[in-house]
Amino acid sequence: MSHQKPFFSTVFTAVAAILVSCNQVPAERQVIFDTADSIGVPYRIPALASFDDGTLTAIVDYRHCRSDIGFGRVDIHARISGDNGRSWGDEFTVIEGTGVSGAVDCGFGDPAIVRDSGTDELLLITVCGETVYGRPETNRQNPNRVALLRSNDKGRTWSGWKEITEDVYSLFDGCSEGCVHSCFVGSGKIFQSRVIRAGKYYRIYAALCARPGGNRVIYSDDFGHTWNALGGPDAFPARNGDEPKCEELPDGSVILSSRAWGGRIFNIYRYEDAASGAGSWGKAAFSGQDNNGCTAIGNACNGEILIVPAKRLADRKKVSLVLQSVPLGEGRKNVGIWYRELPEGEVTPESLASGWSGPFQVSGDDSAYSTMILQSDGLIGFFYEEHLNADITGYDMVYEPLSIETITGGEYAI
Repeated sequence: MSHQKPFFSTVFTAVAAILVSCNQVPAERQVIFDTADSIGVPYRIPALASFDDGTLTAIVDYRHCRSDIGFGRVDIHARISGDNGRSWGDEFTVIEGTGVSGAVDCGFGDPAIVRDSGTDELLLITVCGETVYGRPETNRQNPNRVALLRSNDKGRTWSGWKEITEDVYSLFDGCSEGCVHSCFVGSGKIFQSRVIRAGKYYRIYAALCARPGGNRVIYSDDFGHTWNALGGPDAFPARNGDEPKCEELPDGSVILSSRAWGGRIFNIYRYEDAASGAGSWGKAAFSGQDNNGCTAIGNACNGEILIVPAKRLADRKKVSLVLQSVPLGEGRKNVGIWYRELPEGEVTPESLASGWSGPFQVSGDDSAYSTMILQSDGLIGFFYEEHLNADITGYDMVYEPLSIETITGGEYAI
């Protein structure tokens, strides 16, 4: 286990070199999965990976059953850009559900992806089968199932799927409050550490929506071949949390950001010993209207948290800038991005939850789930659901590249 040189200084240097050498016109907003053109089969659930050569891999649900995973056949579809989103290749199928009632391969949905920074391997985790997360008949004996796929060519071809249901659920069978009955990985982004490494890979974190007990977090030091529970089976980072994501403070501490009515729930895991994973969660804090937090009026929805290296233009000071996307509301509409600098000194869940700026509104229509990632050209690749056509049921999947200057109204830049 090793801690490498600070990630943010490395990224400042790399991104600066890219921006100096890149004279191409940035990409524009594009609908890259159009439900109106999909014979009525709706798309949902955006996931996006970025590579150093400008490749972007966009992955979504293709819902033949016209509902959530667990209600019938769902496939996973993808498109790939080789030029940071300026153009996109043809849509193709990553994996098909069989639609066979009760089968483990009935459907595959709610994709969550991560690209390994050292090898460019892609890991994709999905819900699989035909069990519905919130139903009482979905339990430890009949759980929400979990599948894993891998790609070594930036998402163009994929391995066969592997079920890892027991690998995940068994981590919590020793919990003093009882086992996890149903869970799934929060869709969009699985997070890879920038500083904590064991052998070949930097550590990855997958945040779970779980019942009972709310969110849990699992981690892997071998890129998903084996998993551990962060904090052990009795750790409950957000008992009232829903669909979650993870990020990382510059010192390697882990941030949990979880969907909640009206905003987000934040918590932070601090290591006592990073090699063994020993440490503890803080006290979860709500971020919303009452504390100038990540306010989502009249909705609870999946969003994304992202920390990027930036400079404050007023005094050119280098800072760590936190971005959080939510539908701004009222209801699931007007998806936007809140932002703030990391608080100075030791960051606590309470200090992180309050004092956000913005928001920058991305969508002016009905819009819901979103994810975002730092591209190799220094732009934020923002990928989200938007309902543009009143004559169709379901969302279009929209990709939009955004600069830090645009998101922050000229306060910050990469």
